[in-house]
Amino acid sequence: MEKRSLSAATYGPWLVGLGAALWGTESAWRIPLNALFDAKVIVFWEHVLILIMFLPILISRLDEIPRIRARTWGYLLFSGFAGSAVGTIFFTLALKNGNPTVVNVILNIQPVISTMAAFLIFGDRLATRFFPYASVAILAGIFVSVAHPALIGVSFERAGLSKGTGYALICALFWGLSTVAGRGVMIGMSLRLASSLRIVVGLTCMTLILLAYGKLHGAALWPAAAQAHAAKAIVLLVLLASVSGGIPLLIYFEGLRLTRASTAGYFEMMQTLAAVCITWGFFHASLYPHQVVAALILIAAVTMVHRVQQQVEPRQAMNA
Repeated sequence: MEKRSLSAATYGPWLVGLGAALWGTESAWRIPLNALFDAKVIVFWEHVLILIMFLPILISRLDEIPRIRARTWGYLLFSGFAGSAVGTIFFTLALKNGNPTVVNVILNIQPVISTMAAFLIFGDRLATRFFPYASVAILAGIFVSVAHPALIGVSFERAGLSKGTGYALICALFWGLSTVAGRGVMIGMSLRLASSLRIVVGLTCMTLILLAYGKLHGAALWPAAAQAHAAKAIVLLVLLASVSGGIPLLIYFEGLRLTRASTAGYFEMMQTLAAVCITWGFFHASLYPHQVVAALILIAAVTMVHRVQQQVEPRQAMNA
């Protein structure tokens, strides 16, 4: 038993890192898909394909549904709406309208948002050093966002702030709130059922959003650009839903089951590393020297936020 626990502790964090790194590859598929589809349509097809992958898991857990409490349903609905649907739309828009490397780095501010939300919603304690590190993270995020900080006083446009930056911050807000809601979901249902139902909720939200925007028809769901490159569109959507969607979700949560939360936070940084390697290496979305320094400070500050919070939050036992 001791040998088994030691083995799990050894490979568990690496599963977290692998799942996070695979999530970080999504820019490789979303960026070219932005040239073929509307952002909302990309997220819709992504949910359709992930749901098909998760159907066996969902069907095997249907008997648990009658035992779900109303409060847990509320958390699930918000998590699916804010994180799976709306947050992903803004992330796709951010990649389309901004420097994708900047976008992926800015998203590291998400843990600061989720920590504050957990304090307000669940009454979680905040470490004494939370605010200094959070302030550093926010300031670093501002410098990452601005290509020419000396021109901020002249105009935001000349300073290099773009719509992509704004979309990324909105995405971080929705994903951060979704993380907190997801914690509420985990209290009331199993992990596999929660993951599957979140996709169902996300797909329902995306269907309603497309209906509201008048895009729930053939010409919008499969536009001329996608028709002209049908094979490319299908391959990219499948890769987005599998390599960067369903597969890392299963790997990540299996790793999380075997890993202490304080350790998992560091391995989750693999998502940023993978994303930056792709956006900078393949799409040539480089950063100015001051942005590189600010990005490193941002990641370090968020890491310290995670570390000091682990010292005041109760340790949660790993699932058996």
